[in-house]
Amino acid sequence: MMKQNLCTLAILIASILFVSCESDRDGANGSTSPGEVSEAQIDSLIALMTLDEKLGLIHASSSFTSGGVPRLGIPELVFSDGPHGVRHEHGRGWHALEDYDDEATYLPVGISLASTWNRDFGYKYGEVLGNEAKERGKNVLLGPGINIIRSPLNGRNFEYMSEDPFLTGSMAVGYVKGLQDQGVAANAKHYAANNQETDRHNIDVIVSKRALHEIYFPAFRAVVQDAGIWSIMGAYNKINGQYTTHHEYLNNEVLKGEWGFDGVVISDWASVKDTREALLYGTDIEMGTELLRDFDNPVYEEFYLANPAKEMIESGEVDESYVDDKVRRVLRLMQRTTALSDHGPGKRNVEEHQQVALDVAREGIVLLKNDGLLPLDRSELRTIAVIGHNATRHFAERGGSSQVNALYEITPLEGIQNLAGDDVEIVYAEGYEPYYDESLFADITGDAASQSRENLREVELARSANEALMQEAIALAERADAVIFVGGWIKGHEGMPWGEGTYDAEARDKLNLKLIFGQEELIRQINRVNDKTAVVLMGGSNVEMENWLPDTPAYVHAWYPGMEGGRAIAEILFGEVNPSGKLPMTFANSHEDYPSHSIGEFPGDGTVEYTEDIYVGYRYFDTHERDVYFPFGFGLSYTTFEFSDLNITRQGDKVLVETTVTNTGERGGAEVVQVYVHHKDPSVDRPIRELKGFDKVHLEPGASATVNIELGESAFMYYHPEELRWTLEPGSYEIQVGNSSRDIKLTGVVEW
Repeated sequence: MMKQNLCTLAILIASILFVSCESDRDGANGSTSPGEVSEAQIDSLIALMTLDEKLGLIHASSSFTSGGVPRLGIPELVFSDGPHGVRHEHGRGWHALEDYDDEATYLPVGISLASTWNRDFGYKYGEVLGNEAKERGKNVLLGPGINIIRSPLNGRNFEYMSEDPFLTGSMAVGYVKGLQDQGVAANAKHYAANNQETDRHNIDVIVSKRALHEIYFPAFRAVVQDAGIWSIMGAYNKINGQYTTHHEYLNNEVLKGEWGFDGVVISDWASVKDTREALLYGTDIEMGTELLRDFDNPVYEEFYLANPAKEMIESGEVDESYVDDKVRRVLRLMQRTTALSDHGPGKRNVEEHQQVALDVAREGIVLLKNDGLLPLDRSELRTIAVIGHNATRHFAERGGSSQVNALYEITPLEGIQNLAGDDVEIVYAEGYEPYYDESLFADITGDAASQSRENLREVELARSANEALMQEAIALAERADAVIFVGGWIKGHEGMPWGEGTYDAEARDKLNLKLIFGQEELIRQINRVNDKTAVVLMGGSNVEMENWLPDTPAYVHAWYPGMEGGRAIAEILFGEVNPSGKLPMTFANSHEDYPSHSIGEFPGDGTVEYTEDIYVGYRYFDTHERDVYFPFGFGLSYTTFEFSDLNITRQGDKVLVETTVTNTGERGGAEVVQVYVHHKDPSVDRPIRELKGFDKVHLEPGASATVNIELGESAFMYYHPEELRWTLEPGSYEIQVGNSSRDIKLTGVVEW
């Protein structure tokens, strides 16, 4: 009898573990039908588990795994950071393993991907990550990062995509589909309104439901409903008094209720704070909690969703059905991913992946100013001075959880040297160096994490220039035929105690947008001696520009452009590639110009009031006619484009926007057609324009193309602040078509 029962159990488990995940997969679009999973089989497997076995599935078993059930042949789930490339190998511990084969493709960062405004790249980007994660044996990749860029000071803006929810969602959908088509779960993060790193474990975001639904939720909704994402990561912060990772409204009412999400909510590492709330309010897997306890000796049985949860269930305080729902979701995730199915071997560090890195860098770099200097003509130049620390700096292994052990990383200097040829002499000077004055920190003791932001402001990193390096650079600039200055922000925590105010990095925010380490003065001095200076800035945000931009002939913003970034920068500077990137965020001069600072709060003190409400980014700047240096959606080309023949047709509940774009210049290039919507006489306050459609078109000189963009009903809706529902208000809607939010070429009207 026992032998028969064991055979029956083995057959049941096998039938569950090897159900195909491929039958309903939709090819390139990556969507997966819920019908692929037999819920009855999963329920049968749950019925075989003890409570301890169920709980083992819903909390960590090491730094980057959650538990399995060995008795039933259920493996651990294996996670990896990697929104821009699969992270260093950690094994079961918290420190990267040495001498391990974990080199990977380092892609341009998330904000660079969004700057391409090319949906096809979203899919290709995710496809690269999925293949490399699968080759490394990962089941869940912790990306994409899709938080809205509310303030330019957020240290993780480089990981995210845009100040605009529609652009963010559009690019993230492709990313998720490309990743999950390889059998690896995407994990969109951080849900939701995680818009600052300062005090991120404690801050309480006070925000209206309208702002949540119109600004901070849409990208998450898009990856759930349009991409069929398999997992979501909770954030550290609170929203309106409750931690987001176990938030009744966010998880139960909206995500799993209104949106119909049937996947897994995974905590950010150490974001679970309460056992009862985690059980009741939607946390499915708890990760990383040992970071708040004993870092080197974690006791996984004491996680909130381990023994404390067991006590609550056995006492009857919480029904076991809540655990069963979590286990059901985890098993569903396992079946969809490579955890329980054979999705092929994967591939890593192959030429096609490097080509994607190069293509995204090429289209993500944004040309913001050009007074005729670019592209540089090598036939007219004998000597080019390349100046700036960032010309030789590597970025892949910096920045926090998004770090990558890159197979290689081409620096801007290397890219320029490789492309310039033997007839052009390239001379280099560092110009400035990252440093800090140790005396500034003499009176600071204890863990930096325990220091208040006010204290850290008192020890702001020294911003003065290194005079010797500056003079060396100026001397080179003075005798060169042209100068390429490569500067901006740096990514990581290396070399400084806290990095406060200096880095793009996890757990850090900037203090302001001032150029660091004396770069502003250095640029001014270079411009004084050489009027053929192109400035290339790296970083996840803009910088203050008023003191150097007016005298600078050319400005290129390169973000952090990945392993092929130096090559892409050089190709654009020398005209081998025509720039086509567009800003995914507004570039104003000072952080104080942004609504998160001028109207709302940042970073707050325990709480942060989002009193700017829906007026984030260009919605604020354009509606209130505030000056900016470079508007949302802006980016120059080496050719020119003309928009004509706007035709707007309503077909039932859809509106078709049709326009013609013509390349009127002498070079092939690409333009982004951006469609904005504005209700002309709304009953509630609404922005003057909101992005609701876009398309990127590549054209040879003299060629034209007809661009068709379809707008659904949702493009015209707003979230009613009192009725708390999406509303389509009758009236006249202006359709605005342009190539930035401040350059509207054509307008028309449609009636609802």
